[in-house]
Amino acid sequence: MATADEHRTIAPIVGPDDPRRFTDSGIEIEPLYTEEDLPADLPARLREPGEYPFARGVHREMYRQRLWTMRQYAGYSSARESNERYRYLLANGSTGLSMAFDLPTQLGLDSDDPRSLGEVGRTGVAIDSIEDMRAAFDQIPLDQVSTSMTINAPASVLLLLYELVGDEQGVAADQLRGTTQNDILKEYIARGNYIYPPEGAIRLTTDLFAYCDERMPRWNTVSISGYHFREKGCSAVQEVAFTLANGIAYVRAALNAGLEIDRFAPRLAFFFNGHNHVFQEVAKFRAARRMWAQIMRERFGAQDERSWRLRFHTQTGGVTLTAQQPENNIVRVALQGFAAVCGGTQSLHTNGYDEALALPTERAARIALRTQQIIGYESGAADTVDPFAGSYFVEALTDEVETRGWELIEKVDRLGGSVKAIEFMTAEIEESAFGYHERYRTEQDVVVGVNRFVDDALEVTEILRLDPEAERGQLERLKAFKADRDQELVERRLQEVRAAARGSDNLLVPLRQALKDRCSVGETCGALRDVFGEYRPSF
Repeated sequence: MATADEHRTIAPIVGPDDPRRFTDSGIEIEPLYTEEDLPADLPARLREPGEYPFARGVHREMYRQRLWTMRQYAGYSSARESNERYRYLLANGSTGLSMAFDLPTQLGLDSDDPRSLGEVGRTGVAIDSIEDMRAAFDQIPLDQVSTSMTINAPASVLLLLYELVGDEQGVAADQLRGTTQNDILKEYIARGNYIYPPEGAIRLTTDLFAYCDERMPRWNTVSISGYHFREKGCSAVQEVAFTLANGIAYVRAALNAGLEIDRFAPRLAFFFNGHNHVFQEVAKFRAARRMWAQIMRERFGAQDERSWRLRFHTQTGGVTLTAQQPENNIVRVALQGFAAVCGGTQSLHTNGYDEALALPTERAARIALRTQQIIGYESGAADTVDPFAGSYFVEALTDEVETRGWELIEKVDRLGGSVKAIEFMTAEIEESAFGYHERYRTEQDVVVGVNRFVDDALEVTEILRLDPEAERGQLERLKAFKADRDQELVERRLQEVRAAARGSDNLLVPLRQALKDRCSVGETCGALRDVFGEYRPSF
């Protein structure tokens, strides 16, 4: 394994002629693994699937009982166009939806805000109001589908719009299933789509926990995300450690808000990235489950076994996709999806092969979904629980990922937790990203079709082209929406939101009423901005 003076979470830069092999986390891969590489207490560390510490999976029978939820991250342009894609995916065998929002929506801005110009509907669907959410789920029965929403700073607002649409369909709130990402800490560390300073943002997060405990018990209240750390350039070990450290911060915040751990913890979920090194990825998922179980039982004293279980969604690695020879991405995505399944994911999104160029076409989305279906029904990966268990290589990797992960978590703890360690984590990720670049530049790491096996022939790939008139159409619909409402009632509801923000009551209650009475997403988020302010990084 790596020597003591080597970086413990990032592969060293040694050049292509060095005979050693490393994972991106700096774990040296030996030419051969034997029984001597297994931990002496392996049986105790493994136990049975569905038993603490859940290294082998959170359910006893895993995919023998039911396959993972097959989602495809989708949403673009208008709510109507996104609705067509959602219905297309469901018709082709998706078992859940994953909703992508455009940048203005992610930042709590209406489409008519000057800062939204040129971004409306570009990276996802524009949702400004209850009318947009209604159109996005037209003819989709919300009591029969699980919906994941990749939304963070305005997560409460989008969840409430979804609940209101469910109410219009006659679906009770306690029957709605899905997940709001609702993970603001990773925005400060790696992604940048924040609105409020941490104190106000985390209050919204824990208010959502409490609201769902009372009204939406089947909803996953947060998806604590390491995905974006990996997209930013972190290693597998850093992904595990920083994700779990953020999970610790959310648990502490909820406890400080007076919530009972075994009431909210069973609905915590996680979101990880899937990369190409199949064996390290499998080890990563197994180690993360073991670590979270220990954190919840030993650090926080949770008594309910459901609180110990790390349930997670996986998305294949967007940063691994290449614009050169894009068909190669189909193979990459298949390997990454296979690793996620062998590692025990509860939900999976497979990227379109063309996503290094644009949002996926229908054809690319269909191939990505068929990839999941082939893994599930043809590969054999779902036939037995934890198929890599007992492998000398994978068990040694699992142990090493866990050991190095604990070291990083301890560093975050010493700094006072995730909120105070934002600069430390950002610096660690940046160092890892630099290492990736240097290893690629020197061809220590090979990327097929990019720095080796290059084809100079120009490839023309069909890409999804958004209607240039889509933004104008969204602005016209929003203008009509704002003209057709009781403006005095809107102002009164926004004042109630501001008053609640100055106090301590659950913010989702006045937010829900404001949205029901036709306040927009930008207006409700703006009311909170008036009280909480906006976050400005100091680094």
